[in-house]
Amino acid sequence: MQAPHQQAAFEQAPLGQARVTVVIATRDRRLELLRTLDRLHRLPERPPVIVVDNASSDGTAAAVREHFPAVTLRVLPGNAGAAARNAGVALAATPYVAFSDDDSWWDPGALSRAAAALDADPRLGLIAARTLTGPARVPDPVNELMARSPLRDDGTSEVLGFLACACVVRKEAFLGVGGFSRLLFFIGEERLLSYDLATAGWARRYLPDVVAVHEPSAIRPASPLRHRAERRNLLLTAWLRRPAGVALAETLRLARDAVRDRDDRAALAAAVRKLPAALRSRRRLPTEVERKVRMLTAAQGGAW
Repeated sequence: MQAPHQQAAFEQAPLGQARVTVVIATRDRRLELLRTLDRLHRLPERPPVIVVDNASSDGTAAAVREHFPAVTLRVLPGNAGAAARNAGVALAATPYVAFSDDDSWWDPGALSRAAAALDADPRLGLIAARTLTGPARVPDPVNELMARSPLRDDGTSEVLGFLACACVVRKEAFLGVGGFSRLLFFIGEERLLSYDLATAGWARRYLPDVVAVHEPSAIRPASPLRHRAERRNLLLTAWLRRPAGVALAETLRLARDAVRDRDDRAALAAAVRKLPAALRSRRRLPTEVERKVRMLTAAQGGAW
């Protein structure tokens, strides 16, 4: 395989033929990003690609400009976290957008299958893909969780959670609900987007014939930091959308855990700092969406 740094051009489909744009948010993972861009370049769909750089300090932007000049590059003045993807979607000229991370990409044919499914159903707002991980292409455990969802839509699994690096969205639907939350920043941001798409009436389905590949970067937040962000955002999402009783129960659960665990204490403190902003943006889920959330939580042990 040709090394990424040797790839001098990024041939993309003519604008009139493109149906899906790939949007990548990145920060300080220059080598992984170049590998991903090389993989995307080789796809038969030749999708347009937009990279949103979260103020990297490792020469990411210069490397993209040098090695993949046809890629649209947006450099943000600061780190916007997951919400950086929103800027990429806004720039896309296609009706559909697939997200990749700088350490993930799409299987050949996956984007064509996603576009066909979205074309066939104007209610469909999001496709959650089957994800294969690592060099051995091991199925991610989330695939089975989504496949076993008790929620069904048009004969397929209906989801209220997904992996951001393995989904395809309808641009209209994504921007219509505001995209990924700036308040949550990063980790677990998918849940809130799922809730908001469901509230707006958009279908969300797991389609296992749409396949993404994820080879996790070695440059990742330490496990304690990820744990803190997960617990913080779970609590904030509850206050943003769930009934007060659910949000209070989640608060008490984290508070009890915080007594004996310093990472949970840090998560609780971080959530408290953001709680006023969450309450200002609070919108209760409609009864039917809340019912589905409860059904899914009961079936999957709270995984989503």
